[in-house]
Amino acid sequence: MKHIYLNLKRFDIPPERGGVNRIAPIKEWGKTIIEGTQEKLKKYKNTEFVMYFPEAHLIGAANALEDDANLEIGAQSVYRADTAVGGNFGAFTTNRTANVVKEIGGTSVIIGHCEERNDKMGILAEAGVTGAAATQAVNRLLNAEIKEAQKAGLKVLYCIGEKEEELANWDSVLREQLEIGLNDVDKNSVVIAYEPIWSIGPGKTPADKPYITKVAKFVKTVAGESMDVVYGGGLKSDNAKMLASIPEIAGGLIALTRFSGEIGFYPEEYLEIIDLYLN
Repeated sequence: MKHIYLNLKRFDIPPERGGVNRIAPIKEWGKTIIEGTQEKLKKYKNTEFVMYFPEAHLIGAANALEDDANLEIGAQSVYRADTAVGGNFGAFTTNRTANVVKEIGGTSVIIGHCEERNDKMGILAEAGVTGAAATQAVNRLLNAEIKEAQKAGLKVLYCIGEKEEELANWDSVLREQLEIGLNDVDKNSVVIAYEPIWSIGPGKTPADKPYITKVAKFVKTVAGESMDVVYGGGLKSDNAKMLASIPEIAGGLIALTRFSGEIGFYPEEYLEIIDLYLN
């Protein structure tokens, strides 16, 4: 099976506030994206389509989903604890739990994205925890998030990746992220997204086919040959055909669809990228 994920980050903010949303008023944003894509996605078979929305848009997106849509929605990470019968009934101010994502209508969650890892590392640094102790702690926290997501019945897209300063020991970095992050979890409901953090962003050299292939093979060796690996460094029109030619890569994670001019996410361009990759 192929997997096409969409991470909408904070693309709902309009340009006048520093954002990139030019497609709909914020109250209609999630609904607009679903309605603009779900019908055309129905023609693709044996492909899982999941969109990760900021929490404020999950209800609007869920309400816009048709019963026969070949499309799922999900959240951008969950908290490491949750409500439980006879236990904590809701003391989670500011935190998004897996149970609420499930109740809203979400079926999946993205965990361990480099931006989430950076946030957790920053908090630990404020407490004076850095280096190996910090990275191990972050991986343990992400492991707890995966377990809570699975307990609530959510599928997981687990992101791993190395930074530029970690290139010399990329394999040990990824091994730790996999071994700690996936410790005692049900791998049958997890897909791995590989993010070469060192190659993402303006002016960076994109990871090439040999490097991505090498890493995908390594991930399968460590996590299990049956696990699906997708490219999390940004599936886009420029690399869609290249990524489709790598047998070990089972899909990708889309974010921005336009990188110059009026940059941002545009539903029609999202569909064009999918067509390039799958066809």
